[in-house]
Amino acid sequence: MFGLNLRHSLFFFVSCVLGIVSAHQLSSNFYATSCPLALTTIKRAVTAAVAKEARMGASLLRLHFHDCFVQGCDASILLDDTSSFRGEKTAMPNVNSVRGFGVIDNIKSKVETLCPGVVSCADIVAVAARDSVVALGGPSWTVLLGRRDSTTASFSSANSDLPAPTLDLNALITAFSNKGFTAKEMVALSGSHTIGKAQCLNFRARIYNETNIDSSFAKALQGHCPRAGGNTNLANLDATTPNSFDNAYFKNLLCKKGLMHSDQQLFNGGSTDSQVTVYSNNLGPFRADFANAMIKMGNLSPLTGSNGQIRTNCRKVN
Repeated sequence: MFGLNLRHSLFFFVSCVLGIVSAHQLSSNFYATSCPLALTTIKRAVTAAVAKEARMGASLLRLHFHDCFVQGCDASILLDDTSSFRGEKTAMPNVNSVRGFGVIDNIKSKVETLCPGVVSCADIVAVAARDSVVALGGPSWTVLLGRRDSTTASFSSANSDLPAPTLDLNALITAFSNKGFTAKEMVALSGSHTIGKAQCLNFRARIYNETNIDSSFAKALQGHCPRAGGNTNLANLDATTPNSFDNAYFKNLLCKKGLMHSDQQLFNGGSTDSQVTVYSNNLGPFRADFANAMIKMGNLSPLTGSNGQIRTNCRKVN
């Protein structure tokens, strides 16, 4: 789900500081007068989409992650390729993987009918992520609003800034630290894998080569993910309750049933073992920590004020 450039630099520090300053310009009631029905409209559309296909809840949540980790929460992930830049949709972490664009288009159309040129695509993605989690039984949180949309995207940054499923624990900790997150917040955010699916390409090496995996679990997965081919075959990230936002993901890690290498790294004799154990035993702390981390995620370097624009069509610049 994630993957990240591991370089420490002043750039990352400055980016985090600037992101926090910009986030202060966001507010929970940003559309209270300019488009009072915006949040209700988004919620209804998301609830309907998830009711039609439960997996869409995870897809919309992941869309928010993959947007915010690249250039901040600016809806850059929604932009199609143009003659002047290559978008992020075909970057390695996203191609044939990130989905939900049609749902966002549908929401944008409804909101534009209500309040033309008012609600940003970036805010729609952020609210849709929250509403998706709620629709699958997860916690709610207050989404701060007022983001504006970028006028460009970055194929290269999408390839370098999204944490890969092959990362070891220390690399994961560094990856999230570069975006301002603590190791505890990284574990909480990884709990989003309690819903959704992953492609065979991303867990093949684990089920055939790794030893810290339940043998029966690995064998069952091998039936869906051959040693060669079948790269896009899917498996549930949480084999227990894949359509419920709960703490089964962490319970599975204790049983060596993490689907991807990066999942099991959270409980593999390292510094995050204790946090995984806490979440596996207590749903409440996980829900609270996840919600708080999502608020922080949504505040990553937003465009506000006169920066960016409010796209009429989320797929292209005005």
